[in-house]
Amino acid sequence: MAHGFYERTIVDETFDGLIRIRRYLCQACQRTVSLLPEWALPFMRFSISVIAKTLKARLMENRAWKMAAPGASYQRGQHWVRRFTKLAEPLSTALEALTAAVSAAPSFISKALGMLEKTGWTAAHRFLFSDLRVHLLGWGPCLAPHGRRITVKTASSAPPAFPQTTCIDSGKPSD
Repeated sequence: MAHGFYERTIVDETFDGLIRIRRYLCQACQRTVSLLPEWALPFMRFSISVIAKTLKARLMENRAWKMAAPGASYQRGQHWVRRFTKLAEPLSTALEALTAAVSAAPSFISKALGMLEKTGWTAAHRFLFSDLRVHLLGWGPCLAPHGRRITVKTASSAPPAFPQTTCIDSGKPSD
């Protein structure tokens, strides 16, 4: 159900300004969910393409900060590099569902960068954040009474590795 708009500042390669973001009310958990454009990341002012170019320029081409992130402060670029470096191993593991690993990569950082280049940064973003879209568009109210986590039974007889949930939380899955 539509639940209004809010304005958000976004910086892309050709745009720096405000955009309107549509909000929806999740009928299952009674929380608002924002439907971001596919090129924008949650809680990030800069677009995927700007962050991608900075990471490639700094980590693959070893460029100076002024060249790597011309539209962002060097502290912001350092934050992106530190975060990417920290998450490179689990990121490359998650991306193996989309593409084969880059052969003979010297580190998880170069492996993850190669896999993102091969898959496409926006396609990888859509894959990694697909649960947010499923939460908004795919779950019916009957699946989550009062917004609680539930397990959805699968057609196979083998138990699933993790329960499917309706709300994205940072807490532990319920038993």
